[in-house]
Amino acid sequence: MTLPYLERIHKEGVPGSLSIYGISQDDAGTTREFVEEFGITFPMLLDTEESGYPASNEYSISHVPSQFVVEQDGSIGWSYDGFNRRDFQSIARLAGVNPFRPDEKVPDWKSG
Repeated sequence: MTLPYLERIHKEGVPGSLSIYGISQDDAGTTREFVEEFGITFPMLLDTEESGYPASNEYSISHVPSQFVVEQDGSIGWSYDGFNRRDFQSIARLAGVNPFRPDEKVPDWKSG
């Protein structure tokens, strides 16, 4: 649900305004297949079981999707999990883009 809208922010956002990174908990091959199948162009980083899920553990990620805005100083300025249309629009505004099209039916909320 979330990745197509993150991809839209990545492609259509004001250059340099907001960097999008995905974190996959799958292995490199499965992640590559997923990226190719869904046309994801933003960078995907790996946080695998093999490595002990260091990023997921550091940020106490218990739901997917989880989104974070990381500030210039490395601090977490904002975070949420699941999908909340209003929160997602707030993130997209940082990139100067509306991720939703008028003809799309996007739910206000969906759990992770």
